[in-house]
Amino acid sequence: MFRKILIANRGEIACRVIDTAHKLGIRCVAVYSEADANARHVRMADEAYLLGPAPSKDSYLRADKIIAIAKQSGAEAIHPGYGFLSENESFAKACDEAGVVFIGPPVGAITAMGSKSAAKDIMAKAGVPLVPGYHGDDQSDALLSTESERIGYPQLLKAAYGGGGKGMRVVWKKAEFADALASARREAKAGFGNDKMLIERYLTKPRHIEIQVFADNHGNAVYLAERDCSIQRRHQKVIEEAPAPNFSSEQRKAMGEAAVKAAKAIDYRGAGTVEFLFDEDGSFYFMEMNTRLQVEHPVTEMITGQDLVKWQLLVAAGEKLPLAQDDIQLDGHAIEVRVYAEDPDHDFLPQTGKLTYLRQPEANRHVRVDTGVVENDEVSPFYDPMIAKLIVWDESRDRAIARMLRALDDYRIAGVTTNLGFLTSLTEHPAFKAAELDTNFINQHQHTLFAPANKENNQALVLAALYILQQQKAPQTSCNSFCPWQFSHGWRMNETPTVEIALQHGEHKTLLKVQQLQQHYVIDVEGQQLCCTAELNGDELSAVLGDHRTKVRVSRYADTISVFIKHQRYDFIYQTEVTTEVEGADHAGSLTAPMNGTIVAVMAKAGSTVNAGDTLVIMEAMKMEYSIKAPKNGVVNEVFYAAGDLVKDGAELVDFTPEEA
Repeated sequence: MFRKILIANRGEIACRVIDTAHKLGIRCVAVYSEADANARHVRMADEAYLLGPAPSKDSYLRADKIIAIAKQSGAEAIHPGYGFLSENESFAKACDEAGVVFIGPPVGAITAMGSKSAAKDIMAKAGVPLVPGYHGDDQSDALLSTESERIGYPQLLKAAYGGGGKGMRVVWKKAEFADALASARREAKAGFGNDKMLIERYLTKPRHIEIQVFADNHGNAVYLAERDCSIQRRHQKVIEEAPAPNFSSEQRKAMGEAAVKAAKAIDYRGAGTVEFLFDEDGSFYFMEMNTRLQVEHPVTEMITGQDLVKWQLLVAAGEKLPLAQDDIQLDGHAIEVRVYAEDPDHDFLPQTGKLTYLRQPEANRHVRVDTGVVENDEVSPFYDPMIAKLIVWDESRDRAIARMLRALDDYRIAGVTTNLGFLTSLTEHPAFKAAELDTNFINQHQHTLFAPANKENNQALVLAALYILQQQKAPQTSCNSFCPWQFSHGWRMNETPTVEIALQHGEHKTLLKVQQLQQHYVIDVEGQQLCCTAELNGDELSAVLGDHRTKVRVSRYADTISVFIKHQRYDFIYQTEVTTEVEGADHAGSLTAPMNGTIVAVMAKAGSTVNAGDTLVIMEAMKMEYSIKAPKNGVVNEVFYAAGDLVKDGAELVDFTPEEA
């Protein structure tokens, strides 16, 4: 076994690999960018080396520098994690040439599966079923258009060297093809350096089921059951579970054997995942093979009791697989959700910022949290905004769902917008509980998944006020907020003192009037009075609101009070002075950048007349494209940036005058 390895990655997967390596007595070398100088994976490692500036191309994609650090530090092997260089054949080859073991498949296997089109040729020859489509080398617009019509609609455009949903577009009719192809090519070029595309017939109600495979250097290959990854947004997985619901042992055997056949066809070694589309009639089709450890590998570990990173290390060190196919047993059901800094209500727009408050569910045999961040860390615009993976296990799927819902309620984050509420809506949705799954699940149930938040704002408002009051009651050397000399609203001797607390939630401002009467408060909210008591212990607020007793968690960062009620978070700005909004401010004509990013195309010209919905500017952020569209019919007065320019969150991109103005 290795004595020391280098982890060429960051975030939760780097932490995950370090954890297993340490259990095996292996010392770990971390690498980091300037943005990750204080990251969790750096602190966990035995030693760490700076790679360079924050952008991936200057740090985590510097193959030459990573190999040099491995040699310098005495690391015998490199674990690439997932993403970055994990499926880069040149990097794997460079490791071999430098005498450093690449903890992954052989170079030939990466090459074979690195191109989705070449992979399909290999799978066809190996007898693995394929979806009808085109994956040839001729990439001329004319031929692709001809093949598109031959295949029929709907169809899926996919980057041949892509992954993670990037460079993918669904085309529903011929008129959409040209624009979709151009957009997918741009995104593929930006994300993977290659804009080769393939076309597949788009199945309208497929399930995405993948098989975990493992092979060693001694001729052994096994599959470790399947994972259902059908719940997706923008072709990226949101929920994964194992085993797949409503999937028979016969289907598992057939798909598993096909996956092993695919692995053997390319002389595979180590951990890999063969992904299939599973149609309503029970047929399945090869989609792609990922020559690395998958993000969702923990659900397989939970139902098999195996540590797949340990398996990777054993195989890379030349040992045999720990188990034969017949020895692999399945137990219970596991579900994983990906906790992201993103805004589901705004097309899952990635979010950046400081994690001002972070409380995770307690880890135990039923609950696992794989994360690379701690409280006060920054979610950077330079990398994927995943905060953590939350995994649960129980004896049945129903019980695992109940576990997940409780764990989501116990997960509390402030400082950035997250998808925790959306994950709860998904998990408790009747169709999900009934295992009515396909890759269109989110779009199909959009009207219920994105329903308005629970109307508990008034309760949260009162709880925020009680939190402030309890904080102010803490012993102070100076006069606190209940000191009569602090009042500026007409305190009179022998009258009950009243405190005014101004809170803003979104655009709505509320002035609460509070009277303290011996051991309780009377709080007036817009004419409605409520008798309350409260007790604050750390971040836990216990309160009685009228005849309702409740207990919630509350955090405060600067002037923002965050109240957590179940999976919902309500943010209030505490205004120490009541201010009046300036009248007449109108920003309707300003179109701004939704986040930090790069302008990739400018579609509108100054002075041009546009219609509502027309794309004005296309920007790229976190390897995804975002279109800035005209909100109404109107005139573009000026465009402030050109293709290639970097822009900051909130930067004015276009000066626009609506038609009615």
